[in-house]
Amino acid sequence: MRPVDEKILETMRDEGNMTPSALEQLDVTVANYASNRLSKMADYGLVERVAQGLYRITDDGEAFLNEELDASELESVEDID
Repeated sequence: MRPVDEKILETMRDEGNMTPSALEQLDVTVANYASNRLSKMADYGLVERVAQGLYRITDDGEAFLNEELDASELESVEDID
């Protein structure tokens, strides 16, 4: 996890489903970087892609924000399959 990841997750919790460009418009981070971070967080189940370029926070993402889940304990979804 990177410091901006928590800010992305908090914004998604408050605003709902987000695209990388929407995160950029809210001054969270630049769209290209947001896209990379959202993809990485999706690999670990903190967000999920609901459509091309559109993501939502998952229950695990909420649990992370609520300090109920330690990100270091997450496994890549790709490793599980």
